Amino acid sequence: MSVAHDIDDNADIAAIMLHMGAAARAAGRALAQATSADKDAAITGGAARIRDRQADILAANAIDVAAAKEKNISGAMLDRLILDDKRLEAMARGLEEVAALPDPIGTVLDERTRPNGLKISRIRVPLGVIGVIYESRPNVTADAGGLCLKAGNAAILRGGSDTFHTSAVILECLQQGLAAAGLPETCLQAPPTTDRAAVGAMLAMSDYIDVIVPRGGKSLVERVQNEARMPVFAHLEGICHTYVHAKAQLDMARSIVLNAKMRRTGICGATETVLIDRSVAPDMLTPIVDDLVEAGCEVRGDAGAQGIDGRICAATAEDWDTEYLDSIVSVKLVDGVDGAIEHINQHGSNHTDAIVTDDDAVAAQFLDGVDSGIVMHNTSTQFADGGEFGMGAEIGISTGRLHARGPVGAEQLTTYKYVVRGAGQLRP
Repeated sequence: MSVAHDIDDNADIAAIMLHMGAAARAAGRALAQATSADKDAAITGGAARIRDRQADILAANAIDVAAAKEKNISGAMLDRLILDDKRLEAMARGLEEVAALPDPIGTVLDERTRPNGLKISRIRVPLGVIGVIYESRPNVTADAGGLCLKAGNAAILRGGSDTFHTSAVILECLQQGLAAAGLPETCLQAPPTTDRAAVGAMLAMSDYIDVIVPRGGKSLVERVQNEARMPVFAHLEGICHTYVHAKAQLDMARSIVLNAKMRRTGICGATETVLIDRSVAPDMLTPIVDDLVEAGCEVRGDAGAQGIDGRICAATAEDWDTEYLDSIVSVKLVDGVDGAIEHINQHGSNHTDAIVTDDDAVAAQFLDGVDSGIVMHNTSTQFADGGEFGMGAEIGISTGRLHARGPVGAEQLTTYKYVVRGAGQLRP
């Protein structure tokens, strides 16, 4: 197994990054001309190498996990970092699912013939070079790499120091898949350093990087949004809500809330606040709290919720604006769907919000009224994931309003150009 080594502290990181950017730009131009078969072969070849090198990846992951434990990181953050046989297989299978998707490049989005005979088509093309900056999740190396390749984009993948060794071996697997398919290995690259100066260099490389995608904590995303000289696909926080309406089935509400909060507490789609209709809270709140407490979740709530169940701790004003990423949830009683929509639009982060109800008219009001990238009816917010949306994987969740919103898959990593065909027409 080859283990990644950080570059010398005296190395000129800015120069290294500029060289990497130039290589990515050249590779991206070659990749944009590649056939669908070649791109898919590179992606599936990377998946095969991940399976072949399972022992190498797990050994590298053990190095990263040991270092993380020495830093006493939280259990939720450690869970993001740890790989096992099952997660590695899911990583490889995700790449194969991406390869099996239709190639978005070359899709004709619109075409028309003008009165003068000009034929105008709008055709999907790659964005170019994607920069991805992420923390804690080594699977992002595979997900982002595969999606960028599918959409014909080169990528510079800057994982966090906590995933340095694991991500390096996964990247080697993807590069081996590229080489076997006859494509430049520089289609996918990673800075050979954990120095944060590499991040600053990437954010300034507007000549080489077309879009930046940050995946990590609030401080990372804020830095990227503040400093990037190119467009950013990102969400700052995942303050997700599950609203239990008066006409919700209790058993369904219990199972959805428990799954939405506790399946994996450290993901951005985990519910952080549960809203319950005040009219049915005396009957519904305690069974829901029973499930959460039994699962090891701390429950914080407003005065109304505390008055019904004494196990609920007092929530502060900050709780409604907090992404816990841990076994903590806030609970608030609201006056109907209007109260739920008002709370979510004030305190949410435009990520993912769900309603549980048997009233389709109320559900439609909620889905129309909540201003989030993903809105759901009678299901868990933990489905906020590109793989679950049939995208094979995702490079991130975007809560912005321009270009991409919600899970960012291969299709969202494209733009378009107009192709105009004439027969000698001249403009009068």
